[in-house]
Amino acid sequence: MSVATKTLLVTGSSGLIGSEVCGYFAREAGYQIHGVDNNQRAVFFGPQGDTRWNQQRLSKDIPHFVHHEMDVRDREGVLRLLRELRPSAIVHAAAQPSHDRAAAIPFDDFDTNAVGTLNLLEAARQACPEAPFVHMSTNKVYGDAPNRIPLQELPTRWDYADLAYENGIPETFTIDQSKHSLFGASKAAADLMVQEYGRYFNMPTCCLRGGCLTGPNHSGVELHGFLSYLVKCNLEGREYKVFGYKGKQVRDNIHSEDVSRFIHAFVNSPRVGEVYNLGGSKANSCSILEAFQIAEKFSGKAMQYSYQEENRIGDHICYYSDLRKIKTHYPGWDITKSLDQTIMEIVQAWSKRLGNP
Repeated sequence: MSVATKTLLVTGSSGLIGSEVCGYFAREAGYQIHGVDNNQRAVFFGPQGDTRWNQQRLSKDIPHFVHHEMDVRDREGVLRLLRELRPSAIVHAAAQPSHDRAAAIPFDDFDTNAVGTLNLLEAARQACPEAPFVHMSTNKVYGDAPNRIPLQELPTRWDYADLAYENGIPETFTIDQSKHSLFGASKAAADLMVQEYGRYFNMPTCCLRGGCLTGPNHSGVELHGFLSYLVKCNLEGREYKVFGYKGKQVRDNIHSEDVSRFIHAFVNSPRVGEVYNLGGSKANSCSILEAFQIAEKFSGKAMQYSYQEENRIGDHICYYSDLRKIKTHYPGWDITKSLDQTIMEIVQAWSKRLGNP
């Protein structure tokens, strides 16, 4: 099969990761790109979650990009599409992505995240079982179990006091006996099914348990999209609400381009039923308070925020990814975008979209 005839199917193609993957594979690998998206993010989050602008950008920027207006919950439609396309690789990035929102829409959440993933896996098994299948999972599959790790409080952040976790959370960390949020549970169900299709049917599948996946093309909203939404609030002079933990809760942040680069590495050299923690590691981690400082540095505007004592259910106090396994399996891959560079790009992108000079 020549490079020119390779086909990539991306679900959630108008979202942050989906759109970045579409552009990267078209630009760097010469794939024909088919995107599946129905702007469900606008249904979940309202007008501010709308991703039609990103769909239009893909159609404009990617030669021969094909958009499929489809919901991954449409089992027959998904099977029909995969039988028609028989893609060379599949990247599944469609999801209900908010652990706060899930409690209000439990059936939509589970049907999208768990059943939608099963629809794609079974269609892939029937139509193209040899195609690498990359599933965008989440660190929320670990529930709040990381909060049991002894912590130390520093001036602007929490950090692990247990040296066993000085490199972050590994893939061997328990996903059991913890509070996940309904979103975390639905994503854990999908995660296990992706592993099972790999191991049971010998399909080249992997789950990427992401930290905070971010970048300039994110439609960040309060319930999902930490850095993007934080920067938007900063530029608009809008109050950002901090929920608990003194604003010192820590996340690791990885640029969507680095995510795409790893997916490309996996597609080129796939493994069966694998799981990887994919985040920015400790080097690209920050607390909310630290993110305020970096955003202010690039925007020149003071952050407006309020604080409420009650934390979000199942929220991590400190989480950053241990990248040792992923780097061992794929030594040619590493983080290339620093936290400062990532936030600077987000500031520039939001400034442009908001019409700021």
